[in-house]
Amino acid sequence: MKMMQTVLGSLFAMFLVIVATPAFAGDVTNSTPGISGYDPVAYFTEGKPMRGSGYHVAEYKGVTYAFATKDHKEMFEASPGKYLPAYGGYCAYGVAVGKKFVSDPEAWKIVQGKLYLNLDRDIQSKWAKDIPGYLKKSEANWKDIKDKAPSDL
Repeated sequence: MKMMQTVLGSLFAMFLVIVATPAFAGDVTNSTPGISGYDPVAYFTEGKPMRGSGYHVAEYKGVTYAFATKDHKEMFEASPGKYLPAYGGYCAYGVAVGKKFVSDPEAWKIVQGKLYLNLDRDIQSKWAKDIPGYLKKSEANWKDIKDKAPSDL
């Protein structure tokens, strides 16, 4: 009888692990905030990058964004497309060369009302030498790489 209880207890424990795993796995996929936790509205209103706060967050298309203030959060919620970085936040220069490089939120520029991020300040300097040319290449490339994993490029 004791052996049967032990076996049933082990099976029940394994069942709980299997059932709970998807719930925890889902949390992990959303644990990294958009723009590495920087406030997307601050680039436009403050003219500089600012770290967001866990007190002011909003989710948009499965990505959680943090904001420095409640006002910034409300501005974002009213018009997210206005504040989201181009190319899903990937490096604008990287997209121009057909890659998806993770961006540094401190390497940024607003061009014609759109926020663009770059891999780092060195790449940003290179990108700045021909922004219109690189943006033309980025727009063409983004259609092909948008739904591909960075590791596949």
